[in-house]
Amino acid sequence: MTTIAAALATGAERLAGQENPRLEAELLLAHVLAKPRSHLFAWPDRTLDPETAAAFDALLARRERGEPVAHILGEREFWSLPLAVTPATLIPRPDTERLVEAALECLPRPTARILDLGTGSGAVALALAEECPRATITATDRSPAALAVARANAKWLGRLERVRLLAGDWFEPVAGERFDLLVSNPPYIPAGDAHLDRGDLRFEPQTALAAGPDGLDAIRVIAAGARAHLAPGGWLLLEHGFDQGKAVRALLVEAGLEAVETLADLAGRDRVTRGRAPGGDDCP
Repeated sequence: MTTIAAALATGAERLAGQENPRLEAELLLAHVLAKPRSHLFAWPDRTLDPETAAAFDALLARRERGEPVAHILGEREFWSLPLAVTPATLIPRPDTERLVEAALECLPRPTARILDLGTGSGAVALALAEECPRATITATDRSPAALAVARANAKWLGRLERVRLLAGDWFEPVAGERFDLLVSNPPYIPAGDAHLDRGDLRFEPQTALAAGPDGLDAIRVIAAGARAHLAPGGWLLLEHGFDQGKAVRALLVEAGLEAVETLADLAGRDRVTRGRAPGGDDCP
């Protein structure tokens, strides 16, 4: 027999190779107990029954083999929204919240038309739906499995009627349509990058991570098609790697966008580049 406190200590020790071993142990044990993490702190001396201890041990073993915590739990919080995730989608990460923040800064009006390209789990589209209840939001993805996850998340959050989900590659499903905001967290890791074989990235879809020798193939496609799908003064916002800001700015300028600039994330690293179609005002 073991207590919650002892189980957490053992779990953190077993996960010592992870970035946040104690936090991961807490998340896994709270999941097994079907309780919030606060329960662990309130009842550290509570004894775990053998079945619960065995279930916790099994989840620790999965994490020790490298399986992402988000996949083990089946969910990840993004923009304070609980989102289901599977191996068919990227795991939503805090860095991408910078993309949402930047998009909200450029929102021209409450009834804006917004397009999320390569939506995956639907994280960005659903965060924008949460903040912009009068906006018209469309999200595309070429993966039927990813769209199924996005649809399930939209339904769970009560946003299924407000977010139009379309299957197809980038702009393909919205031919002839124009939008006030285009947003995307596309694949931007160079193919063959050693990081693709490390950590959680090993368990995520490679097509959603890597894009050509320099990681910019998807961004090139999006930048090239942006003018045809932006209303006058509309904005394109792209998430990218910390060392790609200069290259992405050049692509947006080449595509004919104005007021091009790169925004930093909380760590001060280049994270989002945006540009405006002719005919509008700068973001604040």
